[in-house]
Amino acid sequence: MSKTGIDERGNFSRPKPRGFLRNLFREPLEIGALAPSSRFLAKLLVNDIKPGSKVIELGAGTGAVTQAILNAGVYAKDLTLIEQNKEFVELLRQQFSEATVLQANAVSFRRHLAPGSEAVDFVVSGLPLLLFPARLKARLLAQIFKSLHSDGCLYQFTYGGACPISRKLRRTLSLKASLIGFTPFNVPPAFVYRITRN
Repeated sequence: MSKTGIDERGNFSRPKPRGFLRNLFREPLEIGALAPSSRFLAKLLVNDIKPGSKVIELGAGTGAVTQAILNAGVYAKDLTLIEQNKEFVELLRQQFSEATVLQANAVSFRRHLAPGSEAVDFVVSGLPLLLFPARLKARLLAQIFKSLHSDGCLYQFTYGGACPISRKLRRTLSLKASLIGFTPFNVPPAFVYRITRN
């Protein structure tokens, strides 16, 4: 079993909090969360992911959601992890050596993908979208939907009840949002939205 996440039997182990807390205090806006994602949040984020899917995870952090993605049947070779924090990147490369782990700012993540990268089925985002200015949010979403198949989905969690992508921006980008779940068993409690093309 990896140090973080869910083992092959579905048992969950907590991420080691020391590195997370140190980085939270050093760069609170970059981390954007008070604690690593819980197993309840990870389960919601991967609920519709099918075995064999191709996935990009944005803001992979300490890998709690990453392990849940793999346990959903995604092959490590079909998983790309985007993380800006150097310490987290090193942790992810140790734990998920067969996945592609890129140290990059998510807003420009497509620049770091291999030329001719295939479109993916899902993008799972742990980014604090509520903290993003509208211009950067629009740029990020444009990159996400360029990376997805025409029927692909973005899964985004938020600590606010409302979708972190405003109606105005969804109309501009021809996107629709559906609330797929809420977990009170996360710190703080979290909502998960599915974002698709209209």
